[in-house]
Amino acid sequence: MEVIRDIFDILWGNLYLRFLFILVLTVMAAWIAKIILKQFLKPLAQKTSTKIDDLIIRNLSSMIFYIILAIGLKVSLSYVSLKSFYYSCIVETFLIITVTILILKVVNDLAHHWKKDWAAKTASTADDRLIPLLEKIIKVVVIALAVIFIFDSWNIDISPLLATAGIAGIAVSFAVKDSLANILGGLQLVLDKTFKVGDKVKIESGELGVVLDIGLRSTKLKTYDNEVIYIPNGYLANAKIRNYTVPDLKLRVNVEFGVAYGSDTDKVRSIVLKTLKDMDNVLENPEPVVQFINMSDFSLDFIARAWVRDYQDAYSMKLQMTDEIYKALNKEGINIPFPTHTVYTKKMD
Repeated sequence: MEVIRDIFDILWGNLYLRFLFILVLTVMAAWIAKIILKQFLKPLAQKTSTKIDDLIIRNLSSMIFYIILAIGLKVSLSYVSLKSFYYSCIVETFLIITVTILILKVVNDLAHHWKKDWAAKTASTADDRLIPLLEKIIKVVVIALAVIFIFDSWNIDISPLLATAGIAGIAVSFAVKDSLANILGGLQLVLDKTFKVGDKVKIESGELGVVLDIGLRSTKLKTYDNEVIYIPNGYLANAKIRNYTVPDLKLRVNVEFGVAYGSDTDKVRSIVLKTLKDMDNVLENPEPVVQFINMSDFSLDFIARAWVRDYQDAYSMKLQMTDEIYKALNKEGINIPFPTHTVYTKKMD
């Protein structure tokens, strides 16, 4: 053991042999890490349901050798007289570039995966446009940070450049504030699943129609007058929206009607309820109901409530219910009043 220790001391005492020894250990560690990633971690990642870990491990296994090698070179140079400023800067620059390439490859693969797997499942075009946009933004940020780190490793003062970039960023942010709000609003609508293409919605401002597309800047809404309205996503993200298609496509149709005073309310309910149950598109569950709701100036007011299977049939069903209720009440001799005034006259001498 003493002989081995002496040999090690002699080798370690030589600066160049020490450098070579650390470098050899670094190469060995890099190869071992690469083998572990490919032979052990990659098969484990393939067994999971998500593909994200597969993409990360695949890219990491292709770059881990160079990352560890750069770290080993940096450590080796710190033990020898070659630890000049330029050698250290070169190694740090190589390490930063290697890590940057790794991150860019991971971002590219993740963006491609999300666009193929997630965006393809939605009918909107917001995510199709948003994912490439976010990919480019992230890549620009990563490259900018890499340049800053490289300048810092070479002791180059970039404070004036950062100050200028900050001022320019503030000016640009004010210029694109509305556009950015619409883009973020579109992202929020897609992630929150507020509505999807094909849904019937009513906006807080009163617009009613079917969603044609959720774009990057605006949402297209087709009204029942065959008009297309473009609504900014920034507004929709903060507006109250009534979605007629959730939790399911069923929708309740309400028809209000009145009968004359003196009518048998139980008979009215029975007649209208039978009329509703005999209609083809009215659902048995939930069952239709008829309610006596008010005694107004000229009539006894009722409301008939029935459920249809699809919200698209609601308007035509409302018209049909109104027609059938009127016919049934007329057939049974129940008067449907109209506003009247009774005038009493008094004869005076």
